[in-house]
Amino acid sequence: MKKILLINGPNLNLLGTREKDIYGTETLEDIARKANAEALKHNMDLTFIQTNHEGEIIDKIHEAKGNIDVIIINPGAYTHYSIAIRDAIKAVEIPTIEIHLSNIYNREEFRKESVIAPVCVGQISGFGSNSYILAINAAALI
Repeated sequence: MKKILLINGPNLNLLGTREKDIYGTETLEDIARKANAEALKHNMDLTFIQTNHEGEIIDKIHEAKGNIDVIIINPGAYTHYSIAIRDAIKAVEIPTIEIHLSNIYNREEFRKESVIAPVCVGQISGFGSNSYILAINAAALI
């Protein structure tokens, strides 16, 4: 059974109440339920986590080495400046998919650059909670 680690970064715990015009009305718990159901369709074991702390994200990435087949990450604001998360992804050599609910290329200028994407096998953005479903489907193909 393929093991997937899905990491959600800062402020994603506020989904459903935060900037609904950008992020929608689904909560992170709603998305977790949908993601788990999709993973089960592919006979994959999904671990779904959220943290607001960069160091904890890095620790989870390190712990994944040798234990996880694919990482899916919504790094939130860390997308644009966390060289430490980028380096952790590169170091563990686990195929990683970067995801975003919104289209980061259709927003403020500072959101258009990802320091994470260059060390990922791909990036999915702009499909709301379906970005998670698309990433799980992509993980099944890796």
